[in-house]
Amino acid sequence: MSNPPSRGVIQMVFRNFLNSLKPRQWKGNFMGEDYFGNKYYEIPANPSIGQRRVQRWFEPTEKEAYGQEITAEWEAWLRGRRKEPPTAEELTRNLAIMKMKERNAAKLDEKYGKKKDVDELEKRTTGMGSFPEYEEYEVMPGKGKREK
Repeated sequence: MSNPPSRGVIQMVFRNFLNSLKPRQWKGNFMGEDYFGNKYYEIPANPSIGQRRVQRWFEPTEKEAYGQEITAEWEAWLRGRRKEPPTAEELTRNLAIMKMKERNAAKLDEKYGKKKDVDELEKRTTGMGSFPEYEEYEVMPGKGKREK
């Protein structure tokens, strides 16, 4: 009987060492730009060198702007919720819808103004005080009814 071929542990270690010395891609591929001027880049995954996930990032228009806005489509792409980057047509269509909704909301505000109900809802407290209170219900189990 012949012995089964061994895995060659030394060969695997040597091959992995050589692969680790190969130059990696440091500069990303330009994927697109949004209407704010942000530029988006990607380095594809390369399992042969141990990089299993895609690297994605963006460069803001102003280098020191930490509170930079990005569009929802590009954010989904950055976080990996969508595989393909958004197209220019998709971005312009969604921007037009957003502007139309802003105009319609402004018209409705002018026409009706803010109602008192909205103001009362804004003044409501959050937490336990925002729940309705009834006299016949116990506040704590076994403590009896609420006393005035």
